[in-house]
Amino acid sequence: MKTPTATRMYAEAQEAAAAVARQFDANAAAVEALAARLRAQPPRFIVTCARGSSDHAATYGKYLFETTLGLVTASASPSVGSVYAVRPKLDGALFVAISQSGKSPDLLRNAEIAKEAGAHVLALVNVEDSPLARLADTVLPLHAGPETSVAATKSYLCSLAALLQLASRWCGDAALREAEAGLADALADAWAQDWSALVGGLRAARNLFVLGRGLGLGAAQEAALKFKETCGLHAEAFSSAEVRHGPMAIVGPGFPVLAFAQDDDTGAGTAAVAEEFRARGAPVWLARPGAPGAGVLPLPASAHPACTPLLTVQSFYKAANALACARGHDPDVPPHLNKVTETV
Repeated sequence: MKTPTATRMYAEAQEAAAAVARQFDANAAAVEALAARLRAQPPRFIVTCARGSSDHAATYGKYLFETTLGLVTASASPSVGSVYAVRPKLDGALFVAISQSGKSPDLLRNAEIAKEAGAHVLALVNVEDSPLARLADTVLPLHAGPETSVAATKSYLCSLAALLQLASRWCGDAALREAEAGLADALADAWAQDWSALVGGLRAARNLFVLGRGLGLGAAQEAALKFKETCGLHAEAFSSAEVRHGPMAIVGPGFPVLAFAQDDDTGAGTAAVAEEFRARGAPVWLARPGAPGAGVLPLPASAHPACTPLLTVQSFYKAANALACARGHDPDVPPHLNKVTETV
């Protein structure tokens, strides 16, 4: 078996800070131009379209756009256009398609429908000459560089970073823009954090919940996917509010919970749910910037709550890679999976 530092997942995730810095520099002019266009001609609403890790990035984008711009942001089901052949009324919308490869047939079909309906199609894509990039009205390349491990890491973080850069320039918030400038260094700090307690605690686990809320919900979704994909560990993601509506009934002694708490108004509620589960005897780990105490996973201070999910996921990726190796899995080659999934 590979050691944790010998995997491609480790090497590629470690590159995220440099990739984000590269992306911010390369895309600055294009993002400024797009933001100016969107301020001059505001869309009626925003629609995202993606699958897998990219859809978790879209969840982050929903909360980011709604909290910074007040624009309703909805996730389009790719099957509506590709399988049911329905043409949603998207005139005047900003249609944000997120994809690493840019060639999934259902995503392409929905982008075509959106463009024909009068939406402005924005593609966040890692492969700059992909069919999706050629189709889009505006392209923001992720600049993640080659990613050969099946598990997406740096390309996911670059997707979040692209959404963050667009939102900061579009809304004109000085604090968010300042946080954007320091994000690459903060990601490097996040990579250096020690989450070995989580690795040891989940080595023999079979199931767990991952909790997040608001801007952090997409991070919880991404972590749950990576547990399944790389570690062979069944994990389900829930909002720390929604977990109270039924799922919490099965949490008790021996049922692990990983909670991602934001440093915003959702943080106290997420931490309270984590503490309630700990009181029931569940093994609980809480990741929250600056939070002290037992069972807390360290995170560097975040310059803005919108940056916190990126730092959380970067620390998580290192732990997930180590956990996969500890459980006897190769995180680079999960069973039955390919790097590119082309869904019709």
